Amino acid sequence: MIFSENDNVQIENHGLTIDKVNAQIARIKSGMVYSNLKEAATIGNGILKMDNQQESHYIELFESKRNTLSMVKFVPASGAATRMFKFLFQFLNDYDLKKESIQDFINRTGNKNVAIFFKNLEKLPCFEEVVHKIHKVISNYNHLTYDERCVEFVKTMLDEDRLNYSFYPKGLLPFHKYKIHISTAFEEHLHEAAFYASTNNHAHLHFTISKNHQDKFYEELNHILEDVENQTAHTFEVSFSYQKMATDTVALTESNDVYREPDGTILFRPSGHGALLENLNELQQDIVFIKNIDNLVVQNQLEDACKYKKMLAGILLETQDQIFKYLRLIDTGNLNDNDINDIAKFLSNTLHIDIAPDFENASIESKIFFLKEKLNRPIRVCGMVKNEGEPGGGPFWVKDETGNISLQIIEFAQIDTSQKSQKEIVKNATHFNPTDLVCGVRDYKGNKFDLHEYVDHKAAFITLKSQNGTDIKAFELPGLWNGSMANWNSIFVEIPLSTFNPVKTVNDLLKPAHQA
Repeated sequence: MIFSENDNVQIENHGLTIDKVNAQIARIKSGMVYSNLKEAATIGNGILKMDNQQESHYIELFESKRNTLSMVKFVPASGAATRMFKFLFQFLNDYDLKKESIQDFINRTGNKNVAIFFKNLEKLPCFEEVVHKIHKVISNYNHLTYDERCVEFVKTMLDEDRLNYSFYPKGLLPFHKYKIHISTAFEEHLHEAAFYASTNNHAHLHFTISKNHQDKFYEELNHILEDVENQTAHTFEVSFSYQKMATDTVALTESNDVYREPDGTILFRPSGHGALLENLNELQQDIVFIKNIDNLVVQNQLEDACKYKKMLAGILLETQDQIFKYLRLIDTGNLNDNDINDIAKFLSNTLHIDIAPDFENASIESKIFFLKEKLNRPIRVCGMVKNEGEPGGGPFWVKDETGNISLQIIEFAQIDTSQKSQKEIVKNATHFNPTDLVCGVRDYKGNKFDLHEYVDHKAAFITLKSQNGTDIKAFELPGLWNGSMANWNSIFVEIPLSTFNPVKTVNDLLKPAHQA
């Protein structure tokens, strides 16, 4: 596509090149490439299940080595909290105080979210802050009717000129209410890191945030750091980064023209969590724990929740140790047939790597090249949780265009559910991905892997969106734990549902995991 001089300047200022933009355009035009699911990963077929003795073994292994490790906790935290309050915005839009009571509104609409919210107001971690703000804004608040007070409570939470919670990132909202303290999700991640992401009582955390929220995160860090360090007897090193502009992508109209803003400039959109591969790749630690900002528990439940993170890390360390031994053996050049067979079995049984039937007949040089190339990759150990509701994205065996079969974490959007066979495989899935990963990102010589080399670029997403009333085709990079890690070595391990406590709506803060 030919761009104007102004376009060229805009593209360059965005950290992109004409070639990269044209590649994005070609990718959108070619359409979505769906994953070819072979079967769902299940216990004994791609997912490990540990008994109590094994759990203890891996936890003890991790504990015995943790003070010699270089570790960091990586938390994607750039998302705004808008979706948490979606049903409350809808309530303000639909409810007419003059025409009906809130109870009548609930009875008429069957809106359970609104009913739960108003029934449990005082349990919300933000309750005192909201009431305090209301009294500043409305002098006669105590004289209002119950319904009027409820409406003002919601308005105070959401109005731009009041607390404006939906503008905030999730990480900085009131999350947990203790006797003398209200904590944010950001603060709770520090407490959690002390349990498993610390070495010699020193923990590193890295948050990816929106540049717009940078000052607020630093303000919160300065506000809480001394108290958290005293409470945990740990010191913390906290760093931040932003999703890079150079990972933004163009969008096309339905007629495959580049979508432009009303002023004629090209629209560049954030390209999803796959863009965070850039941020992950810049970390210098050996071991990286990855967890979403909203998946937390209150502090008296931390020990139980964190033991499974230690277990995953222990599995990583033991597996990595064996990989490194094999790679060093290969480097000696002293491999016999038994060694080659042992390594091939390890690849197949432990790393779930597909070994072609013609491997047996290959030359020794070809076998060694294959084994080394497969062993010497980044590795991740991922917790998987049993499905409770509708099956969706999660762990699957996937066949690529060459016929190679591998274990992958697949998003629902990557699955062509119009195909009956694919839909049936999803229906039979037993586990989902809670985004609970421990990653090894250095090789057996101590060099950092370049994570860009292990991406399946065909696993990008093409989605239909609306921009200023116009339908557009948007392009998102392969998801961080999906296509961006497609060529890593992967081990999936069952962890209990109790480790998965995301806050998708404000009402989730009323669940036991978030009530101290």
